[in-house]
Amino acid sequence: GGAGGIGQPLCMLMAMNPLVKELSVQDVDVAMIPAAGVAADLSHLNTDVKVQAYAIDPKVPPAVQLGECLQGCDLVLVPAGIPRKPGMTRDDLFQVNASIAAGIAQAVATHCPNAVLALIVNPVNSIVPAVGELYKQWGLDPTKVVGVTTLDVVRAGKFVSE
Repeated sequence: GGAGGIGQPLCMLMAMNPLVKELSVQDVDVAMIPAAGVAADLSHLNTDVKVQAYAIDPKVPPAVQLGECLQGCDLVLVPAGIPRKPGMTRDDLFQVNASIAAGIAQAVATHCPNAVLALIVNPVNSIVPAVGELYKQWGLDPTKVVGVTTLDVVRAGKFVSE
């Protein structure tokens, strides 16, 4: 979510981008750092971006809770899911994180179906096609679903250069 280890710096970069006019920071209400705290910090930046925070109950489907958060969005960035733990297979990780991604995708499909959905959910190379298939089933454009792998590209470049 927006208050996590990837979400916080991503939100800051988005808030500092002059093309961004509104930014919604969303995370689960049990997040270690509340979304409201991240939004408060971002509101201190010397920008004109309007920042709002949304906390959701992980036991309630996101589509039920995110209407206000997603209304009018052109881009939805989703840094979500659990990290891979020792002994966990990629399949195990996919099972957990695909469910999280599907819930958020349903919310996006419901509240801002024309938005680009950018997923930062591992394993991204499996999650993105799965969510794209959901978009097809829902009659939406699957090309609106993309994966964000910038960190992987940067790491690969570093390893190749060494």
